[in-house]
Amino acid sequence: MNKRIFFLFIVTAFVLMGANAAKVVKILAIGNSFSEDAIEQNLHELADADGVKTIIANLYIPGCSLEHHMKCVNEDLKSYRYRKIGVDGKMQQIDKEQVSKALADEEWDYVSVQQASHFSGVYDTYQPYLKELVAYVKTHTSPKTKIVFHQTWAYSNDSKHDGFVKYGNNQLIMYNCILDATRKVIHDCHPDILVPAGTAIQNARTSYIGDRMNRDGYHLNLTYGRYTAACTWYQAIFKKSVVGNKYLPMGMTEAERTVAQKSARAAVKHPFVITKI
Repeated sequence: MNKRIFFLFIVTAFVLMGANAAKVVKILAIGNSFSEDAIEQNLHELADADGVKTIIANLYIPGCSLEHHMKCVNEDLKSYRYRKIGVDGKMQQIDKEQVSKALADEEWDYVSVQQASHFSGVYDTYQPYLKELVAYVKTHTSPKTKIVFHQTWAYSNDSKHDGFVKYGNNQLIMYNCILDATRKVIHDCHPDILVPAGTAIQNARTSYIGDRMNRDGYHLNLTYGRYTAACTWYQAIFKKSVVGNKYLPMGMTEAERTVAQKSARAAVKHPFVITKI
């Protein structure tokens, strides 16, 4: 009898160990500075505040388009900065990394793709590269890996970015073009999850914060801007309301946190509609 009890104890311990290991959610972005804004800060902390363990990584080339991502894939180029945040919250960086090696680094639960910001509302620049990239990811990851499309944001109205002229230097025109492109991505590529960061940022712009969500006209404000994007990722990936999450980054006010969280929740619920916050 004692041997049987001991055996059951050992089996139970191994089952619990396996269950705990399975609770680590692994997220990889194939992106650029906009994925840097969205996931390299705050997302780990939001999850941790809710008791969720994560590994979060970003494959980064500044301003990288889908076309250039596919060039890097096809030629297996060592062109990326690979930054990885472990379960302990510590970040490690590898320079001159390849997409192939990053995909093999972990058994990723989620892999995200996105377009370069200046092309984000020009769908002709997405294809055939997005379909090719999604196909490549699917053949180099687990069948359980989910494809995420990261919808990025429109520039501030005073942005000096050269690509803003594509949209008549008009934020709402750019935003609506991004929405049109997003609809086509969903129709043509069928991502498992949409992270509507663009709509979340637009929602936040209706609040008292106004058109101050960017630090340079296109990259996000380092506190509430980045926090809003991370909240959107959290809400979309984990299917939990981010409103009420206790994590508050240094330098942010509670009022800014409320705006960010409500903007993210509304965006995930209504990704193609601006919600007044």
